[in-house]
Parts: sequence; C-alpha cells; structure tokens
Amino acid sequence: MQRPDLSSLPGEVREYIEWLEAQVRADERPEAEAEPPLEPDEPPTTLNLLTLTRSGLAKRTPRHLYSRQRRGGMGVFEIDTADDDPPAALVQVDERGHLLVITDHGRAYRLPAYFLNESPVRARPGPFMNSLPAQPAETWRLALPALPNPSGYFAAVSERGFVRALPAHLFGETMREGLLLFKPEEEGAPVAACWCPLDGDVLIATRLGMGVRFPARTVPPNGGSGIRLEAGDRVVAACGVRDASGVFLLGADGKGTLRLMRGFNANKAPGAGGKMAMKTDDLVGAVTVGDGADLVILSRLSKIIRFKATEVPAKEGVVQGVHCMALRADRPVAVLATQS
Repeated sequence: MQRPDLSSLPGEVREYIEWLEAQVRADERPEAEAEPPLEPDEPPTTLNLLTLTRSGLAKRTPRHLYSRQRRGGMGVFEIDTADDDPPAALVQVDERGHLLVITDHGRAYRLPAYFLNESPVRARPGPFMNSLPAQPAETWRLALPALPNPSGYFAAVSERGFVRALPAHLFGETMREGLLLFKPEEEGAPVAACWCPLDGDVLIATRLGMGVRFPARTVPPNGGSGIRLEAGDRVVAACGVRDASGVFLLGADGKGTLRLMRGFNANKAPGAGGKMAMKTDDLVGAVTVGDGADLVILSRLSKIIRFKATEVPAKEGVVQGVHCMALRADRPVAVLATQS
C-alpha cells in the first residue's frame, strides 16, 4: 500500500502520523539489535525526586515509585499543576538530605527535604519558598541537592556566561543562609550550577548546542567570564566533569546523546568561545552520567520518563542524538541522571 499525500491534513495530524511511523520503524529493527529485557524496578529507597514549578511549588516522591521504561516512550503524568505554572526543574535528594536553592538575587539557601510532604507520583505540589529566610520579592531560579560532605568546588553560571567557582565546603551544614554568589544586576541572573571535583573541570552548555570546558581551579576568586556567547545564544546547563566522564545532552525535540569528555578537550582557562557539543538549535539541558545511572526526563505537560542511560549510544563526536522521549505538542523542561 502506497503512502498517501498528507499535505492537506492539519499540521498536528501529520505530526502524529509521522510519530507513529517512527515508532513502527523502531519496532522493526533486526533481531541482532534487539534490546535486553528491562531491569526490574528498584526496591524501596530513601532517595526522592523533587519536581518544582516556576512559581515556587514543589512535590517530593520516592524514586522507586517511578518504573523504568524504554527510551523513546511517552512517560507518565508526574505532577498535578496549573496550565500556567508548568514544571521547571527535577532534583534527586535523600529524604534526610537538603535542597540547595539559588534565587534570582544570586543568593543560596538550604532547605531540608522533609519540609516537603511526601506524595505519590501524580499529586498536587505545595509551596516551598515560604520555608526559606528569603526576601518577599525573591524567587527561586536553580535547585540541586546539597552534598552531605561537600568537597571540591560549587560552580554557578549566569545568563550572560559569568562563572564563579567557590569552595564546596562553604555550602555545607554551616552555610550562611543567603550566601551571595554574584550580583544579578551586574553579571545577570543565575541559570546553571553544578558540583565539581577538586581536580575536575566545568562544562558550560548553551541553547545552540555549544559548549566550553575548563578547570574549575582556574576561575578567578571573584568570578569572571566563563564562555563568550554568540548573538541569540544563552547558557542552559553546567556540569562537573573529568576526562573519563560522559555528559547527556538533551534537545527540545526529545533527542539526546551521551557525549564522552575524552572527545571534548578542555581549555586552559575560562572565557573562550564555545565549540559544538551537539547538533541542535534548542538544547534543554545537560547532566553528567555516572556508572549504572538512569536518565529521567520531565516535560512541560508534566510527563516523566525514566530509562537506563546505557540505552543512549555513547559518542566522542558531534551527533544529533537519538529519540529519548516521545513528544506531541510538548517539550522537555528538565533532565536528571540518578545517582545511587
């Protein structure tokens, strides 16, 4: 049977048919390329996934309640939130741990995870900013797990590419609430942050798929330019890496790649122009992937998918990536690599 002309159909109908055709092609792979069976779902764990909305709402759900799927699936509904307040971030934290929150004023706060009530996968979020000693006009911009015994560096990057790498121990249990990272009115609002080993590098990735890598120890004490941005480009992610690391890069079309850092050389110092990390004009996020990790992707329409990182081919060069999440009138907003 010949494929009919679809040009007269509405755009959304054509997109759906093309997505179905792609799924069929994926199912017709030779037996030699057949995927191994899914690993059994993990036993109960104290590790939780936190989902945050831009307005300052959050929910906390045990990680073992999220079953693994195949790469390229549609996922399940994650959070019950208003249409005008979509999910914006995804963080893994132990139920006995703390969340490190960076605000639009460039300040850092620690929030105990148990301040958020535990809830099932599909549940309504609750406010969390009122639990912080922040100013009334302050809103959150970044969130990441606070390390129990931090070492190395904590690197934060602004929307203008300004980077600051502070000793990680400053963000431990004795951290001064409201610790100032940089002044947004001068360097821009914070958009990315990461933990970095003492002998490691910082990788900054941008929306146009560009990246720059440099040793964390070379960042000036008061910070400086981390990357020279092209017109129309902006920073979207920062990762702490080594030569042996792999970084998962995710595009807005649901395609992703696992870029090996041995194929992405580091500069001697920050401030250089970026080079292509992934073929995309709309990069959503980037995360360092450890051994045995799962990848978790969250979409704007509150869908979430979890799959083994080994399902994404590792590459040393620049590629477009493979389908990681099926999207229909949707786009990814956050990606997370689970750690044990």
